[in-house]
Parts: sequence; structure tokens; C-alpha cells
Amino acid sequence: MLALLELLYGSGLRATELVSLPLNAVPRDAPFLTISGKGGTQRMVPVSAWATRALTDWLGARERGGRFVFPSPRGGHLSRVRLFQLLRDLALRAGLDPEKVSPHVLRHAFATHLLEGGADLRVLQTLLGHADIATTQIYTHVDAARLVTLVNQRHPLARS
Repeated sequence: MLALLELLYGSGLRATELVSLPLNAVPRDAPFLTISGKGGTQRMVPVSAWATRALTDWLGARERGGRFVFPSPRGGHLSRVRLFQLLRDLALRAGLDPEKVSPHVLRHAFATHLLEGGADLRVLQTLLGHADIATTQIYTHVDAARLVTLVNQRHPLARS
């Protein structure tokens, strides 16, 4: 569960990308995953130190065999539906409204927190695997007060 959460929030993966992640997408010597996204496009996604630790622990604990990082007991990989169920159950145990917790919410939080931390929109577009920058902009919801502060602090005429 920890590896699932860390990769959802720490790398901004889509639910389908996460559950269908093949073992060969996880290199042993680099902090990147090779993700096959929508339309079969591939991208490199950095993995945080926290997610790397959780993933390493999970790979050491999971049963051998199978070609997916998150295998299903019935063969193949964990389903998107099961991922949603696991997140909802975890939300309930944590005292959170399960209707407000989903893989997409964690992906959105990843995008929003990176932007709030100063990430470039084009970099975020690449990390999320969006073909169109307009799709990335939909993820952003920057409050008006923050924009005014940014202009007042960063614009050259604000210093005059």
C-alpha cells in the first residue's frame, strides 16, 4: 500500500500506469521509471527517495514471479478498480471521506504541489505525460492572492 501511495502522489502516475507497471520499468541504478502512457508514448518519470524506499521494500517482499510490480492474485496486474477500493478503504481507516480520495486526486495533488513549489508548467506537462499543455493547465488552480504576491515580488517594476 505504501509503494502504491508513494508512486501515485510522489510521481503523479495515472492509475492505469501504476497498476500495469512492468518490473522492467524499474531500473536498479537510476531514480526513474519508464512509463508507457496514453497512446503508447513513453516517458521517464523521476521517483522520490521516499517512493524509491517504499518500492524497494515492496519488491523485496512481494512474491516472486509475474511481470508486474503490482501483480494480481489471479494473474496479470492489480486492476484499477481494486486500486480505487484499496484507497477508499485506507481513507476510511484514516478517518477521511472516501469520496474525496482517489488516484486522480493524488495525481492532481502531485501537480498542484509541484506548481506551488515553483515547477515549470512545461516540466510538469512532461512529468504527467500530457500531449497538450492545455491539459496540464486544467490541473492547476492557483489562487488569486498568490498570483498578486508573485507579480508584486518578481516583476521588475514592482521594485521601483
